[in-house]
Formats: sequence, structure tokens, C-alpha cells
Amino acid sequence: MIDELDIRNYALIEKISLLFGGGFNVLTGETGAGKSIIVGSLSFLLGSKADADVIRTGAEEANVSAVISIQDDSRDALAWLSEREIAPEDGTIVVRRSLKSSGRGSIYIQNIPVTRGDLEEFMGLLFDIHGQHNHESLLRKESHRRYLDRFAGLEDETAAFNRVFTELADKKKTLELSLSSERDRENRLELLSYAVREIDAASLRAGESRELEAESRRLADFEKLASQAQHAADALFDGEFSVLSLARRAKTGLDAAAAIDGGLAVLQKRLEDLYYEAEDVSAEFRSYRDGLAFDPGRLEEVEERLALLFRLKKKYGEGAAGEGGSAEEAILAYRVRAGAEIEALSGAGENRDRLRAEISALEKDLIRRAASLGAKRRAASGNLGKRITEILVRLGMPRARFEAAVIPRARAPDGTRDGEKASPAEKTGSLLCGPWGAEDVEFLISANTGEPLRDLARIASGGELSRVMLAIKTVFSESDSAQAPGAVQAGGGAAETLVFDEIDTGIGGEVALEVGEYLARIGARKQIFCVTHLASIAVRAGNHIKVEKKTSGGRTSTVVSVLDAGERRREIARMLAGDSGKAALAHADDLILRYGKAPRVNG
Repeated sequence: MIDELDIRNYALIEKISLLFGGGFNVLTGETGAGKSIIVGSLSFLLGSKADADVIRTGAEEANVSAVISIQDDSRDALAWLSEREIAPEDGTIVVRRSLKSSGRGSIYIQNIPVTRGDLEEFMGLLFDIHGQHNHESLLRKESHRRYLDRFAGLEDETAAFNRVFTELADKKKTLELSLSSERDRENRLELLSYAVREIDAASLRAGESRELEAESRRLADFEKLASQAQHAADALFDGEFSVLSLARRAKTGLDAAAAIDGGLAVLQKRLEDLYYEAEDVSAEFRSYRDGLAFDPGRLEEVEERLALLFRLKKKYGEGAAGEGGSAEEAILAYRVRAGAEIEALSGAGENRDRLRAEISALEKDLIRRAASLGAKRRAASGNLGKRITEILVRLGMPRARFEAAVIPRARAPDGTRDGEKASPAEKTGSLLCGPWGAEDVEFLISANTGEPLRDLARIASGGELSRVMLAIKTVFSESDSAQAPGAVQAGGGAAETLVFDEIDTGIGGEVALEVGEYLARIGARKQIFCVTHLASIAVRAGNHIKVEKKTSGGRTSTVVSVLDAGERRREIARMLAGDSGKAALAHADDLILRYGKAPRVNG
């Protein structure tokens, strides 16, 4: 979740810094005050595309940064960081993104530069934004199966199915290759053998390219490094007025003074510790400086090695390892597969019978697993649809009907699926299996009586889509508070922070109270940010943030403030009646007394 957020020169925002806690945070303000700009800056930090138009007029660069806490159960996010050797500090990371007027930008996670794609992938493990233009996770049909599997507790079973499916596909591919013409087989063997020899000759080591790149940078900037090291040595121990020399003089004087006045003993001990620490640092740094030596031959070796690794990566490493793996791991993964294929091709005649037997056993296993998954998905889909429909009714969609449709994967008469040829592993008995089962899952909804069920993309209203997502999140937070489904993951991990924009579109009265209640319910387990115009939603929040437009020196800026109890009371009154008169304040007091939550003290 976000602990601190800093926005500079983004749109109408000149400078904003805020501290947050967990739970339900609400943003309110007059129409046009800039609430959507705050949401836009969050989207920018999460990796959305942006151009120089987002930079505040007159500024050269927009910057958005955040301190983000990562919970121990955020397995996917922690694994993502670990794969890239990025370490949280005290359970937090700092994410920074900037964009210059030239269109160039920079992105850092813990001072490690990353691409926008990396940022979007990582932040998608921790955050979901749901608003009129931010429903990609809900509208992507491929995510619906993940939601249903999460609800039914089928992630492990689905992952096991995927492993069997992948193994079956590999073995069928190997068998097909073994049945190809002898000439093709020999050509393939020659190609694979050359690749294996080339990779083996390189003696690769995982992570080597990153180490070499760091060494190359160090050697290339050796002159600057040596110069700065000497400056440090002069200040630390070489110069007449160096740290060590001054510390030695101070120690001698204080030792003498302490012999006269025992009251100086504490200061004497502290200075003594300081002197010995300076002496120790000086000794270590002297050894480092004296060991500095420029080796142009080594720089040439490093550059040649990097060039070799680059060539090997281009030939064998692209797409050969799992996400987040190093270049060397990708190349070595190709080496393993090539070796296995060589073995299969070399003994093609002997291996065919064994392969056929293994394929037959895997097909039976896959069909059994697919049938089990399908039955459990169908059983869970009815319960999921019923629970979400019940919540949608309470959220102001009284005629809504939601269904998690479990649809068998269909093959056309010509053997294709959706116009594409089915893969070898998909052709399994009478079933058409995909990597995750023998059926697709699609969320369908009918918003009004008499209307047929349609896919979610047919819903025009951002407010309705936000309420559908709120209903889904509520169901998952209630059924498994620690494991609500993330927006983009196939299994494991969950978004810790949810942002709802325009969720109050077209609602009011009792429905608004229900929406506020559900947001507060999810906020008991996750961090929520909600932009709203409704007092009955805002009053539920534990942290109330007001967004305003102010003009100074002929410039307009968006500013924010975290409201205390009195300020919140007046803002609730304004939202109710457009002013803070006695009647409005009395109404606000009644609403706060019945539904309100005491605001937290910010930072």
C-alpha cells in the first residue's frame, strides 16, 4: 500500500506531499478541482502511457514518487523484486517516475532503473484502478478464469493442470519431430549440436552479464573514480587537516582535559569511539585506494565477453526463460531443451514407442484433470454469480443479473479454434484443452429486466463498471481476506490497494449508503482510494482528503489537504447542501454520528 505520495509539476499540481495509512481514503472537492488529476498521477506512477502534455505549464519535468509498503503475503510482488535483485528496506520500496518536456523519462524502483513495461507489470501486482477509463482488468476475458479459480480455490489445481499440459505439448512436439524426414532430422540435429557446443564453450554463469556491465562502467570511468578516491583520501587521512588528523588532535586534548575533569569521561569515550572508527575507515579506504589500478586489457576482455553474451542472447536467449530471468539463465534454458531434443532425435527409433506411451498416459491424466476442473468451476460459478448479483442489487442495480459462464472450448469443423490451428496439446481425446483447462470463463451481465446477458464491455457506464468491480472485490475480500485476486496474475498474490473513480455515478440515497458500506468493508482489509461527490460515501472513510483549485500570482494550482474532524464536518456539509450553514452542518453531524469514522491524524 502507499505510505507516502509526492507529486510535482503534474498537470495543475505544482507540489503535493501526502502521508497515508491503510483502510478507506476518500478524495472530495468541487467539480473541476482536480480529483481526477490525483488519480491520473497514480496511473502515471503505475506505468500508464503519458506524453509531455501532463507536465505543468512552465515546468520542464513532471515527477511522481511513492513510498510503498509490501506485505509478507504479497508473494508475486516479492518474487518479482527478488528475480531482479531489488530488495525492500524495512518492508518498503520507493518508486519514482519522471517525464521531461522533451518526451524522455526515467523510472526507478529502489534506485534501480526499470522500463515502463516493468513498472506496469510490477505495480499491477499491488494496485488496481477502477474508473471510467481504467477497467482493463475487468474487461479482459482472460482474467475472468483467474477470478473464478481464485473464488473456488482452484489455483494450485489449475497450476498442476498447466504443468501436465506443457509437458504433453513438449512430448507431442518431440514425437512430431522424430517422425519427420531423416533429412530434416539430421539438419535439426546439426543445428542443435552446434548451439550446444557454442553455449558450452562460453561457460556461462547466471548473472554474469549484470556483473560485467557494472565492471565495464567502473573501468570506463576509472579516471574519475581514481580522482574522487584521492579527494576522499585527502579529506580522510592524507591532508594536513584531514578527518583523522583532526580527530587525533581532538582526542589528545580531550584525554588531557578528562584527566583533570572526570565529568568529561562520557565525551572522552564518545570521541575515542569516533577516532577509532575514523582510523578503521581510513585503513580500509587506504587499502582500497592503493589497490586501484587501471587495466585497459581487462576492459577489453570485459567488452569482448559482453559482446559474446549479447550474441548468444540474440541467438538463443530471447524468450527462452521465465519472466524476470537473466540472459544467461535464458540461454542455459535453451541449452537444456536443445540437449533433450538432441537425445530424442538421436535415438528417434527407440524413443518413439516410449514417447507414445508417455503421451497416452499424459493425455489420460490431462482429461481426468480437465474434467475435475470443469466440474468444480461449474459448481462455483453459480454461487459466484448469485453472490455478485445480490451485491449489485444493493449497490443500485436492482435489475442486474450477473453470471460467470463456464463455456467449453469449441473446435470448428476444420479443426481450428477461433480461426487458428489448435496446438498439439489441445488435441486431447474428445476435449479441446487449453493451457488452463477445457473451458473458458466469461463474466456476463444483464443490467435491466428483459435484456439478455452480455459481456461486460457492453456496459457503457463507468459507474456501473466500478460497482461490478466493487461487488467482485467485496465477494473476494469476504471469502478470503488475504487472497483477493490481482488484476493480472494467473495465481498467487493480490492487489493491496484499490482505487475507485466515479463509482458514485448515477446513484444516491440508500444505494450510496450501501456503496459506502461495501467500500468500508473492503477497506478493513485493504487500502482504498475513492473519488466521490457523495457525502454518504465520504463519511465512511477513515482518511478524508480535500482537493481544491487555488489561484496565486496569476497561476492556477490544484492543492490537497487532509481534513481534521472540524474541517471534515464542514466538507460533508458542503457536499450535502453546497454550503456550511447551520442546517447543512446539522445534517452533516447526523450523518457523521450514524455512519462516520473518526479521521486519522496525517503524519
